[in-house]
Amino acid sequence: MSPILVRPVREQLEHDRIIRLLQAKYKRKFEVAINPGSEQTTPVGGPPPWYPDLVLQDARGKKLLGVVEVETAESVNHLEAMSQWVAFSRFRTPFHLYVPASMIDVARRLCQDMQIPVGELWAYSMLGDQLRFNLVQRSAQPAESKPRASAPAARPSATPAVRAGANGQTRAKRPVAQTARPKAAAKKTARAIAPARRAAARKPAPRPARAAAKKSSSSSRAQKRK
Repeated sequence: MSPILVRPVREQLEHDRIIRLLQAKYKRKFEVAINPGSEQTTPVGGPPPWYPDLVLQDARGKKLLGVVEVETAESVNHLEAMSQWVAFSRFRTPFHLYVPASMIDVARRLCQDMQIPVGELWAYSMLGDQLRFNLVQRSAQPAESKPRASAPAARPSATPAVRAGANGQTRAKRPVAQTARPKAAAKKTARAIAPARRAAARKPAPRPARAAAKKSSSSSRAQKRK
């Protein structure tokens, strides 16, 4: 309970009942400690230490994972927000706030005016003897608890490398990929042309060329006989 607030007995009993219901709810994921009424069992932060209504811890009970504060109609006010909500929101863990459904707009306005980051804002209402909880607002996880994104792999620069010549002047160095491609293409074309040349060398001469060759040889023989 806030040191600056004294609730009526009936309202305090309702407040502590909600705390125990939430303890059973959060036990599924966390180790939960409660500070109902005037009890100060599990402190947080400090000095001086704070005693939120519910303290969410890991399974070993050593690491703080979140704090939960339950307010009633009387405690949703500027003084309570300034004294407790601001402090709870600075623990670098999710801060969950439960307020009556009739006080949702007031709680939102107080959080906006004081710039209080609330991880989850819940509204509760009574339906006969049963309590109902409705999630009204959920904010992103605090930056400190988010895993850091891995740095993207460095891409190769498109700018060609520059090297110094013998006379001290600089000239651009051709990328390896650009010089390798023409060489590979030239080798492929040479391999494709070589078999064609060999086949052309082995191919016999056409028939008209043979006839002309025979005719020239016979005429040369006739001239020798004369």
